[in-house]
Amino acid sequence: MTTPAHADCARGSLDEKFCDVDGDLVADPPMDESKWKDPSTLVFTYTPVEDPAVYRDAFADFQEYLSKATGKKVIYYTVQSNSAEIEAMRSGRLHIAGFSTGPTGFAVNLAGAVPIAVKGGPDGFQGYNLILITRKDSGIKSLADLKGKKVAHTSPSSNSGNLAPRALLPDEGITPDKDYTVAFSGKHDQSILGVVSGDYDAAPVASDVYERMVARGVVNADEIEILYRSPKFPTSSFAYAHDLKPELVHKIVGAFHTYRFPESMQKAFKGADRFYPITYKADWEVIRTIANATGASYDRKGLSAMAQKEAAKRAKKKQ
Repeated sequence: MTTPAHADCARGSLDEKFCDVDGDLVADPPMDESKWKDPSTLVFTYTPVEDPAVYRDAFADFQEYLSKATGKKVIYYTVQSNSAEIEAMRSGRLHIAGFSTGPTGFAVNLAGAVPIAVKGGPDGFQGYNLILITRKDSGIKSLADLKGKKVAHTSPSSNSGNLAPRALLPDEGITPDKDYTVAFSGKHDQSILGVVSGDYDAAPVASDVYERMVARGVVNADEIEILYRSPKFPTSSFAYAHDLKPELVHKIVGAFHTYRFPESMQKAFKGADRFYPITYKADWEVIRTIANATGASYDRKGLSAMAQKEAAKRAKKKQ
């Protein structure tokens, strides 16, 4: 669908750069066809979790498939943070990307990302849970025992690492920042390793990251107690930039929907064998609900507020 002039278009929660006339909560293509992009080289990346090199290699076969489907060269662009990934797409330097669950909302509203798929199988998309872990020898046996403890959250924008525990744990009788001290670790793997080493008493983390670390032998599951497990959330979204030429978008979407993961990729992604079709409006509703419950907003003001909070936490830690 095309859009009217940005000055008077419907956009909902989207940044003023974008329009959402059809109400699907994602940016429509630019009305002016001269602004449609048809790059000779497509830049692709995956959310910056754990070791970026592992995922660059994991997606190599898909990149080749995508290249054949679009007739374009496809290169992998390594990003070091969620904010850098969002900015890369917003500035036009990134065309296709996998965004972590929580930051997907920022990618949609601020970067014009259009989510189309998550990893999955023939019966549905692959999901994950928020799990809250502690060491079995920590003496912590229930969520109530977290009162007065130091608990590692990952980063302000993370769904399972921060937003979900703030929205879901109060109903379980424990409130972050009120009942326990929150310390931001930066990443899920750092939270997990920090619990193992004793730097943190506990940590809410993504179950899929934890399970991969266990499978690789980085963490011994026999030493870890899972205190809480949430309902399932969707995993990282795969999205294209809203201003790509529609004919190119059609080829990109087709490639995602027809590609089947080779064995090595299935192993890397917990048995998922395909990209399962989703929409941001329907399948990210629970994530937006969590964001609303925590007072988060997927806009510049929200990002600014989270950045200020992170800076305050760092400053307090240095004192």
